[in-house]
Amino acid sequence: MVSNTFKLKPQKKESLFARLDRSLRMGRFFEEGMPVRYLPHVAYVTLLLIIYIGYNHYVEKTTREINKLQIEVENLRTEYTTLKSQYMYARLQSEVARRVADRGLQESKVPPKKIVIAEK
Repeated sequence: MVSNTFKLKPQKKESLFARLDRSLRMGRFFEEGMPVRYLPHVAYVTLLLIIYIGYNHYVEKTTREINKLQIEVENLRTEYTTLKSQYMYARLQSEVARRVADRGLQESKVPPKKIVIAEK
């Protein structure tokens, strides 16, 4: 007697969208299935959002760097002003005379004379 045998049919590979559609039907998000025709638009908007978020992070990082550099420039500007005023004070004639008095040098009381050489 012939027995009944069950033949297995080779299964086709399921596409990505078919898997996505099947998994969303089980979750009851879309009762009739996911409208796959809108998926490229959703992917495009998602890409734009990722670019937007990345750009915002870049702008915030750049703003923090600018603020840090502005503080550094302000500190350098105050240091420059301080050094410049100290230099202006140190080059005064009275200050120079006071500093070299320790070495035994004195300020000349006689005005300088002009040396004239007669040509032959």
